[in-house]
Amino acid sequence: MKKVAIIGGTGYGAIELIRLLQLHEKMHVKKVISHSQHGDSLASIYPHLTDFIEEPMDELQIDKLEEEVDIVFFATPAGVAKDILPQLSNSKLQCIDLSGDLRLSSPTEYETWYGKEAAPQELLDQAVYGLSELYAEEIKQASVISNPGCFPTSALLGLAPALEHQIISPQGISIDGKTGISGAGRTPTAKTHFSETNENVTPYKIGQHQHIPEIEQYLSDKAKTPIAVAFATHLIPMTRGLICTMYGQLVKETTTEELLEIYQSYYENNPFVRIREAGVFPATKDVYASNFCDIGIHVDERSNQIIIAAAIDNLVKGAAGQAIQNANLMNGWEETMGLHTIPVYP
Repeated sequence: MKKVAIIGGTGYGAIELIRLLQLHEKMHVKKVISHSQHGDSLASIYPHLTDFIEEPMDELQIDKLEEEVDIVFFATPAGVAKDILPQLSNSKLQCIDLSGDLRLSSPTEYETWYGKEAAPQELLDQAVYGLSELYAEEIKQASVISNPGCFPTSALLGLAPALEHQIISPQGISIDGKTGISGAGRTPTAKTHFSETNENVTPYKIGQHQHIPEIEQYLSDKAKTPIAVAFATHLIPMTRGLICTMYGQLVKETTTEELLEIYQSYYENNPFVRIREAGVFPATKDVYASNFCDIGIHVDERSNQIIIAAAIDNLVKGAAGQAIQNANLMNGWEETMGLHTIPVYP
């Protein structure tokens, strides 16, 4: 049984890690660390955790982490993990960062899109991008993982097979993303206030979303050519769930059925990607509280485009679930351990 520390213990990502790790056969939550609320009990903030996490939250003591735990999950805001991880670089800890601090290989890109000083280049070079379905072999050898963002998880899983098989043009790709309110985190803002979000759909960060360079970097890697995307995100009035609808221009003749066969073959060894049959598209409820990514595809012969819809739970496959999936791969465990559950419905 490996002992786990979660740094940033009061956010939604941390709470999902705790919920999912309760089911895990090989990992146990030993420490929950909070800078602002150490000494408090988690149940005083989240009463649903009563009797599950009894120890009060700890203050971060870097020099004690290695002797007390084996795996560290960083469920912290952007800008935190990059300052802590260099102090752990010579340890035997396995570290998985759920923030965006290590996702971009270029420090300049990070500073442009995140508005913060970047991590050291050495740390960026060490970190492996943890999109489990696309980089499994690299993840198995890694000690530092950069967990993907929620929108990039959906977009990359939806587009990668079409680009790798050169079915769509690398130019002119459009992504329409929609997410529930929990994607904005626990700290309330005017935009996430109930009266602002209820019965309302709001485009936000158009052309400025920090997930744009992440999507482009890893699509370019898979396509072996530079890619720029048009990416529009929308906040919708539901608690959790995310769906990206993507559009690409066909460069070779194909049918929906042929494309579905390609996708089914591409993901045949990936238990958390489910490809829908022709004419059937996923909904966010289909993956609610699960680690699945459900994908539907349509070839629109009239406009010579393909339309791809990929649905995930933003807090599970888009955050905590994928982090656990990465930990499973890093340790040689069954990839589905602690995660292969039926989505919650309705």
